[in-house]
Amino acid sequence: MNDYDVPRGIDVLRVFCGPDGRYGNALGVVRDGSGHPDDASRQRLTCQLGFSETVFVDDPERGRVDIHTPGLRLPFAGHPLVGAAWLLDLEILELAVGDVFARQDGEFTWITARPEWAPPRTLQQYANAAEVEALPGPPPGEGWLYAWAWEDEAAGRVRARAFPRRGGEGIVEDEATGAAAMLLSAHLGRALNITQGRGSQILTAPAPDGTVEVGGRVLLAARGRTRAAADRGAAVTR
Repeated sequence: MNDYDVPRGIDVLRVFCGPDGRYGNALGVVRDGSGHPDDASRQRLTCQLGFSETVFVDDPERGRVDIHTPGLRLPFAGHPLVGAAWLLDLEILELAVGDVFARQDGEFTWITARPEWAPPRTLQQYANAAEVEALPGPPPGEGWLYAWAWEDEAAGRVRARAFPRRGGEGIVEDEATGAAAMLLSAHLGRALNITQGRGSQILTAPAPDGTVEVGGRVLLAARGRTRAAADRGAAVTR
């Protein structure tokens, strides 16, 4: 589906946009999940859409959502939940693993979650940001890789790229990955300002209770049968 030409009832968001409103990771949101009642039908639609994740809203008032990649169902994922929190404008999202708390703060949408809910990631540190940027693709190996380096350690600024390395999904690199950012923030024990992919921005803040806040900008890129340029910079009313 080129240029976000999607069926009616599906919104496309860009989550973790940069300061200029560009980039961010595309997310499909199925506003009424009842039209796809089982995992098989949800996987078919997720593969058809081709985004790294698609979220199905099962109860828009309670915030009950279900997250799928083109290859599997996820118990937790960062950018789908930040996007859903922005779109539904709720303070709590319900997942099987637990409740995710959300808040709006100016241009940023934040979620609070536990790092142990995130799928495992290999966090591989590089010597500098230039090495991360120079990677021609996923380094050899298996498993989900988050390649990162300090841009400014004192300021908590990080350069990162994410490689799912999951065969068959057709997704070589993930533009912006909230779960991996959360794991890195928990691992380092400090707040981070992460530039990932082509220029997406992810903010994190660990809390004393072991949770981590993850935040970023969200823009509506397309609704239903409409089209929108991937780099549109203006927000659209929810």
